[in-house]
Amino acid sequence: MNSGLQVVVQQAVEGLGYEFVDIRVGGGRARPVLDVRIDRLDGTKVQVGDCESVSRAIEAVLDAAPGLIDGRYVLEVSSPGLDRPLRSLPDWRRFVGRRATVKSARFAAVGGHVEVEILSASDHDADARVTVRDSNGTEHDLALAEIEQARLAVHWQT
Repeated sequence: MNSGLQVVVQQAVEGLGYEFVDIRVGGGRARPVLDVRIDRLDGTKVQVGDCESVSRAIEAVLDAAPGLIDGRYVLEVSSPGLDRPLRSLPDWRRFVGRRATVKSARFAAVGGHVEVEILSASDHDADARVTVRDSNGTEHDLALAEIEQARLAVHWQT
């Protein structure tokens, strides 16, 4: 993905007071699809009006910046969903106490993916680390750099 595209989109989102969570580019070369995920900083749910405002701001920036997207494109703006990705230290801090599914080489013996409870997230000498507890009660101290993928876990009650 064009890193300039991500920077421009992120600035547009954050300029409106929202959290930029992710951007994915898909679709075809002739008509790319930009899937932008945003969140509210106040902890409330993202509403349709939020997505509309952010979409208009992103469109204005993209249409005024030649070379970022050539020709027609489809822009989709939405919330990160219940299974929100966890990428940055602030993400981990925000969701202490919640459960997450973590993929790391550290958990290769059990298939690489483990559901854990997030216990803490901190910086130690510029090394971002998280402490999690697995279903056996074992605590793991992980460097953020060794986490390949992480998402909030969702459990539906019936």
